[in-house]
Amino acid sequence: MARNVLFITVDQFRADCLSAAGHPVVRTPNLDALAAEGVRFARHYSQASPCGPGRAALYTGTYQMNNRVVANGSPLDTRFDNIALAARRAGHEPVLFGYTDQALDPRLTLGPDDPALSSYEGVLDGFDCMLDLTAGHEPWVTALRDAGHEIDNAVHALSTESTRPKEESVSAFLTDRIIDWVDGHGPGWFVHASYLRPHPPYDAAGEWSVAYDPEHTGEPIAPVAEPEPFHALMMTLEQCRAPRTARGMGRMRSQYFGMVSHVDEELGRLFAHLRATGQWDDTLVVVTADHAELLGDHGLREKLGYWETSQHIPCIIRDPGNQGTAGTVVDRFTENVDILPTLCDAMGIAVPQQCDGFPLTPFLRGEEPPVWRTAAHWEYDWRSALIQLGADVPWPWKRSLEKLNLCVQRTDDLAYVQFGDGRSIAFDLVADPTWRTTCDDPARLLAAAQEMLAWRMQMTERTHTGFLAANGGSGRWPDGVPWRG
Repeated sequence: MARNVLFITVDQFRADCLSAAGHPVVRTPNLDALAAEGVRFARHYSQASPCGPGRAALYTGTYQMNNRVVANGSPLDTRFDNIALAARRAGHEPVLFGYTDQALDPRLTLGPDDPALSSYEGVLDGFDCMLDLTAGHEPWVTALRDAGHEIDNAVHALSTESTRPKEESVSAFLTDRIIDWVDGHGPGWFVHASYLRPHPPYDAAGEWSVAYDPEHTGEPIAPVAEPEPFHALMMTLEQCRAPRTARGMGRMRSQYFGMVSHVDEELGRLFAHLRATGQWDDTLVVVTADHAELLGDHGLREKLGYWETSQHIPCIIRDPGNQGTAGTVVDRFTENVDILPTLCDAMGIAVPQQCDGFPLTPFLRGEEPPVWRTAAHWEYDWRSALIQLGADVPWPWKRSLEKLNLCVQRTDDLAYVQFGDGRSIAFDLVADPTWRTTCDDPARLLAAAQEMLAWRMQMTERTHTGFLAANGGSGRWPDGVPWRG
């Protein structure tokens, strides 16, 4: 029997918001149960934010420095392979429920007036979209109106979810459509379930809006007294600044926790249906996120910058063919660029040469890979934020826009941040795991800078570097050993 693939993304989901990870407040019984049947990767990271850049890295297995999707709306170059095209090569007909937030390559459009050039919410090439929740969430909004609700638009619908039963939520709507679809298809399906929640607006559906007491949601990491220039700039942005009152902070966190528990409930409903219909034991399940959520940490909200809690995300993989590792927790550094290689390996096809990540399948089998990374990396580009502030940024002189980015190298004991303008900052994670205590040891900083430079040199784009135009175009060295870059 052909194996099914259920690839789930839960937008803006923090890794610590799992009860299986020890969160003292949030309850996620269904994801906990999935982790007990599979492998949970405890130190898993997204490679970029916001949504468009984060998903570009996830879908193509490439770092931002290679795919160059630097903002919501940066087009994804069609030369890149992706997760849907790989699924097709493996014999699946991949379908999407939700959205992928990938702007279309302008070279494929019909002209300057093509509406696709005005949206970053394009559907990734290769997917058949069964439920389109891009832009105005029209199918869901229409269903709400048909049910008698007065809804102005998608933003209004999302920001008033607390006033309606959870059964009418966007999360429940998506789950219902997936269940309906899988019931009408035979084995071998590939479903990408792209859940919006717990992405803002911070308004949980129905009973989940009151499930957590705002006065008992815990305290975020406080900002430092004198933030460095980038931190100070981010705190001036209204969309990034955390609530300034205890009441506002408590409400934001309680609603976020409610949305997490609600999407967990919806996933449990989907998993239960697959069990009831005899499909569970033939389904590979992957759960991750495009990025995380600061949730008040460092005086900020949303997803931005260099901080751990913006990029540390869950990753749970349940492979029915490797139940001997059920309940395993992997503490090695893993990244979203590993998801495409993992799915390719699991589907029995070659990993694309472009991929910067590695298959996680050895961990699923209980094996230790012969080589593995000793640090996690992610990037953040804020040119769009600065332009929104009305800044006059000259281009191309001195490549001014290319200075508005940073790269993070996070090891066990040090988080090194390199800015595009030449500045750097490092945090001593042994002395203080909250990313508030800087490291000023010249020897450690020099070593970190050298390691990051070496990493970037090794990870630059290499689509054609694995081919050698010699020996009749065989792509082999004279000794007959294949050159794999």
